[in-house]
Amino acid sequence: MDGGSIRAWKIDQYLPIVPQLSAFLRDAIIRGDLTPGQRISESEIATLCKVSRQPVREAFIHLAIEGLLEIRPQRGTIVSKIDFVTVLDARFLREAIEADIVGILASKPNPELIRDLKAQIKAQYKAVDPSEFMRLDEDFHHTLADAADKKGAWKLIQGLKSQMDRVRFLTLDNFEVRHLIAQHETVVDCISRSDRKGANRAIRTHLRAILSDLPNMIAEHPTSFHRPEGDLPCPLNAPI
Repeated sequence: MDGGSIRAWKIDQYLPIVPQLSAFLRDAIIRGDLTPGQRISESEIATLCKVSRQPVREAFIHLAIEGLLEIRPQRGTIVSKIDFVTVLDARFLREAIEADIVGILASKPNPELIRDLKAQIKAQYKAVDPSEFMRLDEDFHHTLADAADKKGAWKLIQGLKSQMDRVRFLTLDNFEVRHLIAQHETVVDCISRSDRKGANRAIRTHLRAILSDLPNMIAEHPTSFHRPEGDLPCPLNAPI
């Protein structure tokens, strides 16, 4: 395993170790620092992070449940490929949840929230690179969930969307940031005008952008994906 991507990890010994290791590993996998099919070692990570192997093993188990690692008894642990069907399912569920969230917000617009969201959009336009925009994008959607008092739903989304985020990092070079920000503006505008149908349509359009990227990403990175046999199913036909 190439340990270069994890040498900067610093474990706070006064905080629970397993969540820190899980978060570091998850981020490295999602960002592509640890690549699909790459073998990772409990002992190497334990040594680099100056912890025992037990918390590393527990972190591996958590990430295996999330579908990011494959633990192969007697053969080691590897980074999972991006599962095509899981990406589609996660996007479907996220769309359903966030469509309800913006509907709740549009039913009773909060002027303070609208100001906050517009300030976030200004910051998004100033983002210097797509990676920074992705962090701001995460904050934007998190703000929507918090404002609708759906923190539990956001935690569920976080557990679902790791595979989606892996695809998004693969598409960084082709990221149409301004187009995505314009979609955010449409969502906020509809919420501010109490346009529930418009907000619903806008967030669904926004979250379906990944569908058009998937076939190209699979063609460009065939070894990074686990895909079904035969032709890829087309999920673009559902009405908005």
